[in-house]
Amino acid sequence: MADPKGFLTTGRETACSRPVAERLGDWNEVYVPGSLLPIISKQAGRCMDCGIPFCHNGCPLGNLIPEWNDFAYREDWSAAAERLHATNNFPEFTGRLCPAPCESACVLGINQPAVTIKNVEVSIIDKAWDNGGVTPQPPERLSGKTAAVIGSGPAGLAAAQQLTRAGHTVVVYERADRIGGLLRYGIPEFKMEKVHINRRIEQMRAEGTKFRTGIEIGRDLSATDLRKRFDAVVIAAGATVSRDLPVPGRDLGGIHFAMEYLPLANKVQEGDFMAPPITAEGKHVVVIGGGDTGADCVGTAHRQGAASVTQLEIMPKPSEDRPTGQPWPTFPMLYKVTSAHEEGGERVYSVSTTHFEGDEDGNVQALHLVEVAFEDGKLVQKAGTERVIPAQLVTLAMGFTGTDQANGLVEQFGLELDARGNVERDASYATNVDGVFVAGDAGRGQSLIVWAIAEGRSAARGVDRFLTGTSALPYPVKPTDRSLMV
Repeated sequence: MADPKGFLTTGRETACSRPVAERLGDWNEVYVPGSLLPIISKQAGRCMDCGIPFCHNGCPLGNLIPEWNDFAYREDWSAAAERLHATNNFPEFTGRLCPAPCESACVLGINQPAVTIKNVEVSIIDKAWDNGGVTPQPPERLSGKTAAVIGSGPAGLAAAQQLTRAGHTVVVYERADRIGGLLRYGIPEFKMEKVHINRRIEQMRAEGTKFRTGIEIGRDLSATDLRKRFDAVVIAAGATVSRDLPVPGRDLGGIHFAMEYLPLANKVQEGDFMAPPITAEGKHVVVIGGGDTGADCVGTAHRQGAASVTQLEIMPKPSEDRPTGQPWPTFPMLYKVTSAHEEGGERVYSVSTTHFEGDEDGNVQALHLVEVAFEDGKLVQKAGTERVIPAQLVTLAMGFTGTDQANGLVEQFGLELDARGNVERDASYATNVDGVFVAGDAGRGQSLIVWAIAEGRSAARGVDRFLTGTSALPYPVKPTDRSLMV
């Protein structure tokens, strides 16, 4: 145990955010650089090293949290980083982007603020990068086997790195112009600067992983050709079909899916545009969807100089305290104020869009909504609550409904889908097609980054066994295991 009295003597402290006025003037990460280092050792010391560490149960990766907390408390950063990497290929991603179900499962959280596990995690890995402690780990020998990975999001990158380190020759195919998937073009720069992706890609290249961008499997390269070239294939293409809103006026100009809007802002930061083709500058912006993607749209609109930002959510406002039906150590649905919400805008709950209103040029100018409530398990509109709000840019951030079938990938491989439009797989992440595996959102449906990495690692084990008959790679989670579902 790091500090036997740490949970009694030290209160919870988290990373300091830069002032709103300052961070709205740039796209850098919102936190004050270096603000965690003076406090993180004591924060790690709040960990009680529980006999049964429920944080393990909350984390799909099975992160060895008490162990690296102890090393962080003692400021043994090298040992802490080794323990962190033992279960997680990319802790700098999860430490910035994961909603931390491990903290919801922290035993201290029963009656006190939980340990700042996420902040400790990101401090360890940032320190490791700064100290030169993250180096390539090429395999000692090659197996002579080849594997293709379709998609370069967290699931694809995790699978690729594990398979490369196991000695296989791995090629990652990405349809976008840069590697990273949603990490690159779905996550705004202010949540995670892309330097963190770039240096991991360079590490993977040094280990032997090959990357091919601008190639969409199903269109640019057929599934048949891919299977001829490789001994195994991992599909990690994500759940990229955005949920639409089929109401009158949907075809008006200025209404876009979040994943049409957000990537353009990131491309400005990459230097592809001087200004984004879709911008919130000077406009009344409405974001439909109350989740993390919606919050990303809110923060992006603020930085682009929106006249106003309103975020709509069809569900009621969550409780600020753990609901009785979601007891510890489950992951509760709580009211969350992200950095984007701190920056302004209005959040409206229990409302549904009835239709959009356009101007004489065919562009959206207003949104009509009505309050809704659940009655006998059904969502009904409340009479007399209709109102109109200005809307010159609308982003639809209501989640995703399954993997893309329009490009022919599913059909060409002959993959079976489940009732939700996800690719079916067995306990080894194998699909119905011999030698073809699936990991991440493509098989699971829309989920968390920590699940994507866990599934990528697990699928790599399945592929390794398929190629060699055995595998020493870890197996964090089975696709049929719902005990950790969040």
